[in-house]
Amino acid sequence: MRDATVKTPLLFVLYRQASRAAGAAYFLYFSYRTMFGRSDVSRRREQRGEPSIERPEGPFVLLYTVNMARAGLLRPLIDKLADLGINVLLATKTEKGGALPNSCCLHQLAPLDVPRFVVAFFDYWQPDLVLIDGMKFPANLIWESNQRAIPLALVSAHLPARSFLRGRKFSFFMNPLLQRIDLCLTNARSDADRLKILGARNAHATGDLIYDLTPPPIDQSMLASLLARIGTRPIWVVDGAHPSEDEIILAVHRKLKHNFPGLLTVLIPEDQKRGFEIARLAQSLKLTVRLRGSDRDREPLPEVYIARKRADAGLFYRAAGIIFAGTSLSAGGGENPLESACLGCAVLHGPQVGEFSEFYRALDQAGGGALVFDAETLAKELALLLYDNAELRAMSRAAARVASEFQGASAKIILLLKPYLAQAMVAPRIGRGEVGRPFGHSVADPFREPRSP
Repeated sequence: MRDATVKTPLLFVLYRQASRAAGAAYFLYFSYRTMFGRSDVSRRREQRGEPSIERPEGPFVLLYTVNMARAGLLRPLIDKLADLGINVLLATKTEKGGALPNSCCLHQLAPLDVPRFVVAFFDYWQPDLVLIDGMKFPANLIWESNQRAIPLALVSAHLPARSFLRGRKFSFFMNPLLQRIDLCLTNARSDADRLKILGARNAHATGDLIYDLTPPPIDQSMLASLLARIGTRPIWVVDGAHPSEDEIILAVHRKLKHNFPGLLTVLIPEDQKRGFEIARLAQSLKLTVRLRGSDRDREPLPEVYIARKRADAGLFYRAAGIIFAGTSLSAGGGENPLESACLGCAVLHGPQVGEFSEFYRALDQAGGGALVFDAETLAKELALLLYDNAELRAMSRAAARVASEFQGASAKIILLLKPYLAQAMVAPRIGRGEVGRPFGHSVADPFREPRSP
């Protein structure tokens, strides 16, 4: 547990005073965002800490994150909490980014980091445990959790070397702040070591939750129809190619189609606009090309087939078994290969793999991936896999094995949170049969800062 004797740094006190004063002008902030279409007027009250939905009974966890897109990456953890019968409230800074990652969890916009808004938020929701996603430090939310003796943990925390060096310069502020956090659960051991140096006393590496994301199910009849159209044709998939890679991909297709008659190249662009750009380039090279959805179900597939949406990725992964991770030959950083590896695809990629370098390195070492540098090396690796089915099967098995080895972060997080979750399930702050405290009604709490006017 956190140390009750942790001193509050002067800078933190000044921040609280400044944010308290800024709260008086909150309507200007809302007006500005509404004027430029960045805020939903109907949800403005949530950012003042006022609820728009009812609090359920029983154990309750608050999960603070940036947006719904980021919340989607936390789905494995949210699913496990829901399986334990724990209510989860997602508090996001913005309302944009997608649908709820789990139909059982609730969603509210997080209150602005103003003391009275945060107090109102906690008065109503009364969470048993507060989880903060990543290295976000909503100072007043952390303060209020401490004042109410609510356990607080960071999850999926990642601290790059550059951010660590900046943090060391402000250690007089970071040290007391991190000591107010009961548990810091990080993506990698290096992250945990850096947080300990900055002042965290209870930091553990649990792995990245992104590797626990399982491929979404697909329509099996749709897959059967696609496989029937492909037949015995050789096929490979290009996932999220960068514009600078388009010519490389099409050059590889033209080089190999003479040795592999009927070669089918499937491209999955990041957006529909890119699909039209690729189609025009393919047509200029005298290749037959078609966008998915513009053809009939039983019509023969062209040489180059372009998916219209990212949701089709899993369908083509299952049909092909070979993918090239786009943007890895450019400065883009490389696509996430997790879903394709989980489905047993051999993964070809360039040297620019960005934040997924550890996973790609493990794939290459296990034989589930192969590094290429240009059109020539990509064509050679692809030809080997299209020609040698035994080699393709070996790479597929290795890729699936590596994917399974990287999974398990959500289970480790639940295990480390077990003491706090057990306490919440045994004695939740709002027990069964009771109702949530009405908004605006607080109780005497000797540990809490007096409410500002």
